Amino acid sequence: MPRATNRVASRARRKKILKMAKGYFGARSKVYTVAKNAVEKGLSYAYRDRRNKKRAFRRLWIARINAGARQHGTTYSRLMHGLSQQGNTLNRKVLADLAMNHPSVFESIVKSAAK
Repeated sequence: MPRATNRVASRARRKKILKMAKGYFGARSKVYTVAKNAVEKGLSYAYRDRRNKKRAFRRLWIARINAGARQHGTTYSRLMHGLSQQGNTLNRKVLADLAMNHPSVFESIVKSAAK
């Protein structure tokens, strides 16, 4: 009796990897073993950078809030401390958006936090 290798599942597995490698250069998109390595590396970078993106945006928001706060005579740390003392629950993303696009509203927030 011949050895069964479940060809249907094997081919599906290879096709899945090669489909994910579409658009890669040269053998990385054609040869299964090379494509498998490239796809695994790409997926690990994607996993890592989904977390790094959160860090990068938080840093950007903090820089924008600090710039807006300094325009109104305070610092980021003093502003955030004042907001937490006040019980204000605005997050950094919203505060950064206000600092960039609605300076008058942000100014009122800074003044209320300074009290």
